[in-house]
Amino acid sequence: MAADRSAPAELLAVEAFLNTLDERAYTHRGTRHAGGDQLTTPAALSAWLAREGLVPPGTRAGRDDLSVARDLRAALRASLAGRIEPPDEDAVAEANTTLGWFPLRLGLTPGGTPRLDPDGGGVLAEALGGIVAAVARAAARGSWNRLRMCAAPDCHWVFYDTSRSGGGRWCSMAVCGNRAKTRRYRERHADGEDGSAS
Repeated sequence: MAADRSAPAELLAVEAFLNTLDERAYTHRGTRHAGGDQLTTPAALSAWLAREGLVPPGTRAGRDDLSVARDLRAALRASLAGRIEPPDEDAVAEANTTLGWFPLRLGLTPGGTPRLDPDGGGVLAEALGGIVAAVARAAARGSWNRLRMCAAPDCHWVFYDTSRSGGGRWCSMAVCGNRAKTRRYRERHADGEDGSAS
């Protein structure tokens, strides 16, 4: 699945960044999703950031940049996972430490509108800081609450929830939602809840 293009523009790169870790591990219509990680090397990080237009082509990341990027991704994914089940206090503390590495500054656009920007640190740090700034802006506008992690334990794909209630649980009702409903149905019938058991 690609990034959900129904997300607000400010969250498209955030959604794509969070889905560089693909935890899908299920079979659907004969296709096995084995998941994977797009950020396995500094070169892979550089290539991903360039594809997203967050750094100029040819920008080279180092091992430290890769480590920071992966820690940031883990921190933001932990935030979304906390909506599925209660967050672990240690994970929250670790996420807050990671997010503290990205100072932001308030500035003004040429038209005088306040904006939040990453506060220096070089091209790569600013690119990752831009993701943090986008999250902060989205949180202020309320759209961050619509970015969700699929509740299916063998999926955890990040998606933008377009449901009316804003309480979507599945990245796809046709895939993960249907699998969950089928699993619940089978469990009820295995337990004799169909009314036929005596």
